[in-house]
Amino acid sequence: MKAIQLTLIIPTLLAVSILCGPIHQNPSVANDEPSGLATPDRVDFENDLIPVFTKFGCNAGACHGAAAGRGEFNLSLFGGNPQADYKAIVRQFAGRRVNLMHPEESLILLKPTAQTKHGGGQVLDEDGEAAKLLHNWIRQGATYETLRHLARVKISPQKHVISNLENPIQLHATAHFSDGTTENVTRWTVFTPEDISAIEIDAATAVAKVRRRGRHIILARYLTEVVPIEFITPLNEVPISDETHTSSESVETSIDGEILKLLSTLRLPVSPAANDATFLRRVTLDLTGRLPAPDAVTAFLADSDANKRETLVDALLDSDEFNGYWTLQLAKLLRIHSKGGNTQGAFAYHQWLAQQIREGVGYDQIARSVILATGDSHEVGPANFYRTVNSAGEQAEFMSELFMGARLRCANCHNHPLDKWTQDDYHGLAAIFAKIEANGQVIKVKPSGEVIHPATREKAVPRIPGDRFLSTDVTDGRLELVDWLTGVGNSYFAKAIVNRLWKAMMGRGLVEPVDDFRSTNPATHPELLTALADDFVAHDYDLRRTLKRIALSAAYTRSANTLPQNATDDRFYSHALQKPLESEVLADAISDVLGVPDVYGNEPKGTRAVSLFDPNTESDALDILGRCGRETSCESSVGATDGLQRKLHLFNGDLLNARIGVPGSRLDRLVSIGKSPMEIVNEFYLAALSRHPTDTEQQFWEQHIDVSASANSQRAVLEDMVWSLLTCNEFVTNH
Repeated sequence: MKAIQLTLIIPTLLAVSILCGPIHQNPSVANDEPSGLATPDRVDFENDLIPVFTKFGCNAGACHGAAAGRGEFNLSLFGGNPQADYKAIVRQFAGRRVNLMHPEESLILLKPTAQTKHGGGQVLDEDGEAAKLLHNWIRQGATYETLRHLARVKISPQKHVISNLENPIQLHATAHFSDGTTENVTRWTVFTPEDISAIEIDAATAVAKVRRRGRHIILARYLTEVVPIEFITPLNEVPISDETHTSSESVETSIDGEILKLLSTLRLPVSPAANDATFLRRVTLDLTGRLPAPDAVTAFLADSDANKRETLVDALLDSDEFNGYWTLQLAKLLRIHSKGGNTQGAFAYHQWLAQQIREGVGYDQIARSVILATGDSHEVGPANFYRTVNSAGEQAEFMSELFMGARLRCANCHNHPLDKWTQDDYHGLAAIFAKIEANGQVIKVKPSGEVIHPATREKAVPRIPGDRFLSTDVTDGRLELVDWLTGVGNSYFAKAIVNRLWKAMMGRGLVEPVDDFRSTNPATHPELLTALADDFVAHDYDLRRTLKRIALSAAYTRSANTLPQNATDDRFYSHALQKPLESEVLADAISDVLGVPDVYGNEPKGTRAVSLFDPNTESDALDILGRCGRETSCESSVGATDGLQRKLHLFNGDLLNARIGVPGSRLDRLVSIGKSPMEIVNEFYLAALSRHPTDTEQQFWEQHIDVSASANSQRAVLEDMVWSLLTCNEFVTNH
């Protein structure tokens, strides 16, 4: 009797509640091979049952895969930890989830088949293949046997151009295992469209139908592998005419070749090239954060040199304004701010960074300097990298997002559900940073520093994420980390920064969001991203070179004016994207046009907003315009700079109204020297919009201004003219 009782206590199979979802009958797939999930002899827990739990949603975040589980039953998210799942099923709950004497009475079967109360309702068909696998596994002793491991999953088709929306697409998944065997696992693969309104997928047959034209991504999940599938349906039903076809544009750079290739596939025509005035304003703002001066506009428009655009770009890249503006850009990435009132540290950090930009130091060396920094943070600027966040875990998250474009934070509590990162990667990287003492002003190595791995409850072993563990007795693993990070073979480092440079110039990253690189979030133009990164590495991580290549590409110089056939394009660069000006750039632009500098805290009058080292510097204007405080990433707060508060103040507040016509302003000076009203209109168009008024605009102002009267007598309407220019969309965006 004792032996029988002990046997009955032995573990059972899946769980107190195996799910929350609809009933799925036994799926069938066209041209299906034997599933191979269960061998004729034994059921493999890891390779046969984990896919079942994933297929029916049992280990999803909405069910037992949640951090707290459901119904006192917790599975690892999407089967990321099969051994923990086995323990939860077999050993927890006093072993009552499986019944070895009477397998059909196991809770792991009774609940999902709704033969007993289950919070998720009926999930499995009692006579279906999934239930039979579970039953057979229990009948065979509910053991953990894994004779082979998944090597990779091949999905077909993985990239497909669809000419007819009416044609369904059959998806297939083939698993390749470590013992050299392959199996058709389509029926156990979960296919999930990123946009369910664009693609429908029959879960039983794995047949997809595209409902909307464009580029769409489907995620195929089997065991720990998640593979992206790309469907492209031309945005126009018929080919573009010869006059507007992309092939009519000359291919001058590798950038344009890749852009045009996809535009041709999508049947998207390109907008014409921007005129000289538009290009001048656009590239000057993008490279220096400043509006071109009226005299510079006049000179550039009059210049007949065929190479004047390249000459302009070279001059901008070599200017002090470039140094100041791109110091701001990297300062935002590094989140330089006076945390806890640490203005001395922020100042030292900003000054050091400005020197790197001014001297053209390679981006790899900038990264090495901040990661390896130690010393007095008031004197050693990059040492403040370790005073940016509050813990080793946050440092790991910050470093991975900044220098790898990867959201490692998703692997804190469980393996990343959409990427390769594991808890070992997260806590192993945190263990490297735990050996840095950063609580005080002086940053130094702390050999005793450690973090506890939440899964093992033991000290985490320092680890290069996705690569290797370091020696357990390592004192400072940062050198190995930075050597790996900036190594030529690293697939993240160069791509992460060139993607950000691309977004700064083009308005959207090739990978978006820019800090979310993963195979399941593919670049719109993967070959272009790789080519840009390879060139960046080959030329010593030179920021200026990459910016110049982008600035001189045909893709960058296109007009923002759309054609009927490309008006909906927001990511393929058939036309330029309008970008709202950053708060600092817009504040400086307003000051430049008005001719009245703003005042920032205790900084000298005339200090420009883009040159402020501390985003906490007192400024009503920057607060109104929605500046980023840099406590967290500024890359997710772009929308704040285009909010209602800013618009209301632009329309009604002192940001403009208190400075438009004050003594010493541009308007006041032009009136004082006797300029005519229409000359003043033209001057403000050049200053604000970097162009002359159009014929229509000229006629409009001539109708509202008494052109025969003196400018002084027309002062009120001229003030209205200035106000209207500074509140129009053309001024507050870079187009």
